[in-house]
Amino acid sequence: MTEAPAVDPRWAKLLSLTVHEFRTPMTVVSGYIRMLLQEYAGPLTDRQRKMLEEAEKSYGRLTVLVSEISELSNLESGTLTFNKHRTDLRAAVRQAAEQAPPLADREIAIDLQLGDGAAEVHGDPIRLAKAFTSILAALRRELVASDRLIVREVQGPSRAPLELRIGDDEVLAAFDADPDRPTFDEWREGVGLSLAIARRLIEKHGGRLSGAPGGRKAGAAIVFQPLS
Repeated sequence: MTEAPAVDPRWAKLLSLTVHEFRTPMTVVSGYIRMLLQEYAGPLTDRQRKMLEEAEKSYGRLTVLVSEISELSNLESGTLTFNKHRTDLRAAVRQAAEQAPPLADREIAIDLQLGDGAAEVHGDPIRLAKAFTSILAALRRELVASDRLIVREVQGPSRAPLELRIGDDEVLAAFDADPDRPTFDEWREGVGLSLAIARRLIEKHGGRLSGAPGGRKAGAAIVFQPLS
């Protein structure tokens, strides 16, 4: 697998400054939208209210993006805090599947094929579940020829690494046939910074996120070394 290039140490500072510069004008915009919706400047027509409500939704999306930039900055600078203890990977994956947001245009089921019992790492269960949720949400959106996203656990003998292979039947067959694990494309349009954050959270827990063989976009593999 191709190694990721070294990160410029100024990157985290740039992200932090970006968050600071965005938050002040966004607070002002949000305040005026709320005031208008509460009709402090006079009664609204139905059309005007609809336009302001759409603006408020877009502001909400910007708020999420700024929060992601802040989290990415903290991850890059090493200042993000973790509440780490013995954490069950399988439970975190199940929680992520339960929290996966619905798709607007179709139904994609998540088929968990996990082992029994606990597979523990030293980690933060909330942040791990968040990383898994982001990955599952992105891969569900990218499925084309299937209505089922499979999360299949592959583990060898005792104390061997645990691998989670994610994709449809075609992607999982490719994993079986090809040992190559290309670099995961975390910079995708339409998913904000959630995948970039997910990859870093997984690495903070000693895991590794990679892409699917053959350049398939709707697939990924995650490898962890469970505690004994």
